[in-house]
Amino acid sequence: MKNIFARCQFLTSAHKVSQLPEDTGLEIAIAGRSNAGKSTSLNTLVGNKKLAKVSKTPGRTQLLNCFDLGDNMRLVDLPGYGYAKVPKKIKQHWQQEINTYLQERKSLIGVVIVMDIRHPLKEFDKQFLYWADQSGLYSHVLLNKSDKFRSGKKKAVLLEVKKAMQEISRTTTIQTFSGLKKEGIPELSATLMSWFSDPSVSHLEEQE
Repeated sequence: MKNIFARCQFLTSAHKVSQLPEDTGLEIAIAGRSNAGKSTSLNTLVGNKKLAKVSKTPGRTQLLNCFDLGDNMRLVDLPGYGYAKVPKKIKQHWQQEINTYLQERKSLIGVVIVMDIRHPLKEFDKQFLYWADQSGLYSHVLLNKSDKFRSGKKKAVLLEVKKAMQEISRTTTIQTFSGLKKEGIPELSATLMSWFSDPSVSHLEEQE
């Protein structure tokens, strides 16, 4: 399969799961704490720094933002969790909609979990990993902001997190990544492309 991410385009923003595009095709979600750099990571992957809005204030992604890759394939940037200074009522709404999305979205095949390499495996991160493993979905961890560490420290944290993850999920893959320095793009791209091209998931849209 050719590289599809360069043609990524904004499709729609949804306040509720029911407002998302028709639940057909294949979809990959991007999740993470509000200060982990989700939007920057997405922009780096597709090579368009203006695609997903990036703010200096964590928690600005307050909708389910859907991006079209063509051929009925999509990326969905989920609201950040665990850090945003927003009213409790809004947090509860996000949690409810994210839960609904993860549990009911039939086109969802995998989740990319973005973590700040300096603060990996927070409680919500662990919950996402466990849920993905139990649901039989693909999952991939991005240890973002890896430019904050030198090579030796970066490798040490990668090995440490990989070992800790084995107690939560035996199927999750992991890599270091830097949206700022544009490091780790080929590995991330190859991982997601392999999900989309997996014959075991490519038939999902034909099951309905």
